[in-house]
Amino acid sequence: MTPPSDDDFAQMINAAMASLPADKVEGLGDQCVVTYADEPTAEQMEKLKLRGDRILLGLFEGVPLTKRGNGWSGLLPAKITLFKIPLSHISPTEKDLQENVRHTLWHEMAHFYGLDHAEIRAREK
Repeated sequence: MTPPSDDDFAQMINAAMASLPADKVEGLGDQCVVTYADEPTAEQMEKLKLRGDRILLGLFEGVPLTKRGNGWSGLLPAKITLFKIPLSHISPTEKDLQENVRHTLWHEMAHFYGLDHAEIRAREK
């Protein structure tokens, strides 16, 4: 599907956040920023060692809560970025896009809370 406008995509992210458990969303607090971009940067792709045939729907950048120590205050917050164009490309309809935004946001939030891919998949089942 054609990517939505930035305003529409931001509204989809807000709707996704409203549909997730409130305690998990509130737990992000000022420790994790949720944002979006059209596509991942070359630096993000290189850092993840992603080949050109792979797509990236979302990315958590930062230190998970489970790895933070006492001296954590004063540092920049973690960041979750959702990528509008790749999410749009895998979504045939607006409803599918909304669900893919929600699923990707949950996945990246799980990384913030310290879950790895195996733990995320197990919880999704």
